[in-house]
Amino acid sequence: MQPAIKDIERPLGMGGNRSSPRRMRLNGATLTGAVAALVVFAASGAIALRERPFRAPSVLAVQDPLVEVASKAETLPPQMPETTVPVPNSTGPSIIHVNPEAKGSGSGVIVIRDPSALGQNLRIAHLPDKALIENTPAGPLPTRASDGRRPFDVYARPWSGARGARVAIVIGGLAVSQTGTQQAVDKLPAEVTLAFASQGNSIGRWMQAARRKGHEIMMQVPLEPFDFPSVNPGRSTLTVDASPAENVENLHWTLARTTNYTGIMNYMGARFTTDPASMAPVMAELGKRGLMYLDDGTVARSAAAAEALRNGVPFAEGDTTIDAVRERGEILKKLDEVERTARAKGFAVGIGSAFDVTVDAVASWIAEAKKRGIEIVPISAVAKDPERG
Repeated sequence: MQPAIKDIERPLGMGGNRSSPRRMRLNGATLTGAVAALVVFAASGAIALRERPFRAPSVLAVQDPLVEVASKAETLPPQMPETTVPVPNSTGPSIIHVNPEAKGSGSGVIVIRDPSALGQNLRIAHLPDKALIENTPAGPLPTRASDGRRPFDVYARPWSGARGARVAIVIGGLAVSQTGTQQAVDKLPAEVTLAFASQGNSIGRWMQAARRKGHEIMMQVPLEPFDFPSVNPGRSTLTVDASPAENVENLHWTLARTTNYTGIMNYMGARFTTDPASMAPVMAELGKRGLMYLDDGTVARSAAAAEALRNGVPFAEGDTTIDAVRERGEILKKLDEVERTARAKGFAVGIGSAFDVTVDAVASWIAEAKKRGIEIVPISAVAKDPERG
């Protein structure tokens, strides 16, 4: 005998008569569906009411270049491989797939970077990257990191990456005059590249001051001019008659004077730079260490460009010496000439020294040039880099 079914146990809308097995099965399925719907509705409501709805981000769009400018060592674990998808002409953002197929990771992380954000964070730009330093008897030398990063990349100042007319201005001779150096660091816009004379004083201190201001910096290497030693660039000059080993040793002395620079530029060197056999070991050393070479453009038969290409060294060449005549009006004329060159070929390089009149003229000219649509860029932005094609 079947026990009596209490009213509270009866499905809604059913009378006291016993239902057939088929109707019981149908209503049980209906009840199960209703319960499932309630569970889904409750979960949806909980997600909707969260303060921050759950998302599974797979793309990080970089908004602040100062954050992404930090070196890869600061942003990516060293054990994570990466694959870079290049962008034609390097004018748009590059897409870097970080560990896209790591086992057990589910999905990889894609970081979108603007090319102007490559380089070291300007807020810590005065601090050397230890991974880019080789400790030697000559002192700390710049070198490639174990993951392939170069000083040329890490210490480069960010820029927009735009295709408009670009002007790079390099002011050399810093650290020779303490007052002149202070004026150059303080008055020149951060886009101007500063080059330190290896014979200067307190180079490490001035390097930090310049980098804190946002300047990209270079080292000036004394190279043999004609009439050497009557005309003498200074201590540890590289000469044509010296052996390759001697010249590399002297180069090391200059490279060890400070850190955080993207490359070197010649100081004098009319004889040395025209001798391919002398330039070859120098360029080989720069290529090994990941540094660029800037030719000041004063020597017509310089072998620097060919040797730089042969050794994979980023290379740039000066178009105009802006202060051969140290008079404000003449300097401004030369800067206008640099601008015309930039509008004609896309970019141009002006070279000057840290004289008071030069610093004042450059600072005022840049303020006006920007209004005319000229972008002032660091020297690394106009260098031809064999490693990037």
